[in-house]
Amino acid sequence: MSATAAGSSNVTKTQQASELFAAIVPTPFGALGIRTGGAVITELVYLPPSFDEKAPQDGVAEQAAAQVLRYCDDPDFRFDLPLAQVGSEFQRKVWATISAIPRGEVRTYGEVAKHVGSMPRAVGQACGANYFPLVVPCHRVTGAQGLGGFAGSDDRNGFTLNVKRWLLAHEGLREYAWQQTTLL
Repeated sequence: MSATAAGSSNVTKTQQASELFAAIVPTPFGALGIRTGGAVITELVYLPPSFDEKAPQDGVAEQAAAQVLRYCDDPDFRFDLPLAQVGSEFQRKVWATISAIPRGEVRTYGEVAKHVGSMPRAVGQACGANYFPLVVPCHRVTGAQGLGGFAGSDDRNGFTLNVKRWLLAHEGLREYAWQQTTLL
């Protein structure tokens, strides 16, 4: 396949993927895809910067896009969005605990697990299943020895961990900005 054909194929895949979102907001860490259904947000998705901005297609997406941009300008901004009721009872318990972590602070998976009466691995799985990153700030949960994983990815030093590093630094936790969890 020629380089042009391969490039064309990637553009088509990106265009098709962007159709899944009611809006795509450019952010300093990449892009954020917003999915809506009816009058609620159904999912927020971290996307690489290769995704083009997409104007909000409905009022809920417009509200979410505006709040994401406000958060990017002001880490103290508090989200107030209509979120779909998703996840298991356990996941919702973990997400409520994570939502109570103040800006500028982190908790380890073990600390959250102790709070909800569970195990760190189960908390990590609930974090990875978070439908509403930023709103439910799972980036504020770290491993006991470093950043831990992020957004359900095991890419130890790639895109998603760079998102986590940016978010923590944005919220005042600069010590995580360049921390790596593996040796290159």
